[in-house]
Amino acid sequence: MSLSDPLGDMLTRIRNAYGRKKTTVSTPASRLRARVLDVLKAEGYIRDYSQTDFDNGKSEINIELKYFDGTPVIREIARVSKPGRRVYVSAKSIPHVANGLGIAILSTPKGVMADHDAREQNVGGEILCQIF
Repeated sequence: MSLSDPLGDMLTRIRNAYGRKKTTVSTPASRLRARVLDVLKAEGYIRDYSQTDFDNGKSEINIELKYFDGTPVIREIARVSKPGRRVYVSAKSIPHVANGLGIAILSTPKGVMADHDAREQNVGGEILCQIF
């Protein structure tokens, strides 16, 4: 089955897993998904993730979700830039998510990074998603 928005699919799987109070969720592997998960792990929104390679050449990423006192660490996770409508910003116009309490993940020429890192490096790009 082909997906038109693989990153959106991963974010929806995470959102649904938190809704069902799961501890892990799996998704097909890709480099973009792994880079987004690197940012989520560095910012403390997930515990960890691991990649499993199968004999047929396909790979899967297993994501360990994070809870604090039984409540999900991620309250909201939303895709901003979609295949039908891409959203690009300059370094000066990167939005603050929830007055700085959340993060926006950007795809920049210097790689996938959180909004505060993009501001620090003075680089803009495509806003992939917002997390709070």
